Amino acid sequence: MDKKKVAVPLVCHGHSRPVVDLFYSPITPDGFFLISASKDSHPMLRNGETGDWIGTFEGHKGAVWSSCLDNNALRAASASADFSAKLWDALTGDVLHSFEHKHIVRACAFSEDTKLLITGGFEKILRVFDLNRLDAPPTEIDKSPGSIRTLTWLHSDQTILSSCTDIGGVRLWDVRSGKIVQTLETKSSVTSAEVSQDGRYITTADGSTVKFWDANHFGLVKSYDMPCNIESASLEPKSGEKFVAGGEDMWVRVFDFYTGEEIGCNKGHHGPVHCVRFSPTGESYASGSEDGTIRIWQTTPNHEENESSSRRVKHGVDEVAKKIEGFHINKEGKTAEKPSDA
Repeated sequence: MDKKKVAVPLVCHGHSRPVVDLFYSPITPDGFFLISASKDSHPMLRNGETGDWIGTFEGHKGAVWSSCLDNNALRAASASADFSAKLWDALTGDVLHSFEHKHIVRACAFSEDTKLLITGGFEKILRVFDLNRLDAPPTEIDKSPGSIRTLTWLHSDQTILSSCTDIGGVRLWDVRSGKIVQTLETKSSVTSAEVSQDGRYITTADGSTVKFWDANHFGLVKSYDMPCNIESASLEPKSGEKFVAGGEDMWVRVFDFYTGEEIGCNKGHHGPVHCVRFSPTGESYASGSEDGTIRIWQTTPNHEENESSSRRVKHGVDEVAKKIEGFHINKEGKTAEKPSDA
């Protein structure tokens, strides 16, 4: 790449162990937000544009494998190796409820209408919790054929997508019947599944392949072989003309959606990249790594943008701190004891 086009990311420190999941909220009246899950047991909330740290959710006693925000970014959820999923107040950092499980919880996702939360993990059971009745028992959907790795909603909360840790494919579950209605076949286990912002595509990463599926008819639209094993991929939400992918070689690569040609390669992480996600504006994307950092990359890097981002970072912390009060966390966001890693 031309030196002038080398991306200089915003580097977000704070996690003391690998970052394993990232999730952007939609755009809200207060902007958009980024939540990260880490093996250090403390999900972190950040300003999605600047990367400024807002707060850390404290309460889990094991690695947190998944975290997400509802559509208004008012509540957060997390799935952990401590056999629980938690619902949080995203303004105060308080635990609103803890959903106890019998084994490690790997994935969680809010429904589009924010009324439901789905969880899954080593128990091989998909559970749907009613967030208006927190003490009510969950609806249990038919048993998954394998340990659940990823979960997401589709079709206005009528369908759930799931992938497994130990077997290939993405399964589509009908929420009403609780049955698998379709399986998107892959050779390797799917480590990342994302529904595009416009609802047209499902983006999956399995082994060294990134695939794009029609989200309505479920046919395979594109399949591209990657330079290494890829753990995560994300489609640019506005034009849909490019996608990013990250994996074991520590680089975050940008590709042309239509041709699969590599059009950018961002170096900076010091460990495998576990997760990549585009922001809802499409102007930046974030990567989380084994090295414990999150890096936010501008989609079209140039000198002026980097200077502007630096100015925003410098002044953004004070603004966010004034706006959101009562988030009780130590300032460094570091853990006092080493949590379990399972």
